[in-house]
Amino acid sequence: MARFFKSIILLTSSIILLTSCQEGGEAGDLFGMWRMDGSDTSYLSFSGSISLMQKSVKDRVYGNFQHQGDSLFIQCYSAKGLRSDTTTVEETFGFKPFNDIRVKIEVLNDDVMVLQKGDQKWNFYKY
Repeated sequence: MARFFKSIILLTSSIILLTSCQEGGEAGDLFGMWRMDGSDTSYLSFSGSISLMQKSVKDRVYGNFQHQGDSLFIQCYSAKGLRSDTTTVEETFGFKPFNDIRVKIEVLNDDVMVLQKGDQKWNFYKY
């Protein structure tokens, strides 16, 4: 029962934070919705200090993020503990591990964001 209330509070506070942020807040240049190159359904969004990874309307995973220099740190949360949440993050986006993502921001401008970790690279375009 306590886990249920914790999940509800986390989800509610995430939604409130996402809707109440003005001009991106802490997100800075990351602010907005980014579409993954080669996909019409995979998006990564940043607002305030909240991130959203979305594969479809049903498959959404929220997290907190920090942008420090050329590094991006994302801590994802699974409100219901569903396997599909982990699948969305680790298989659709290729970000691993689910709850401790660390990537380098190679390019970030008004139109393009390129993230890199080792030999892996992800290209995103502002949507």
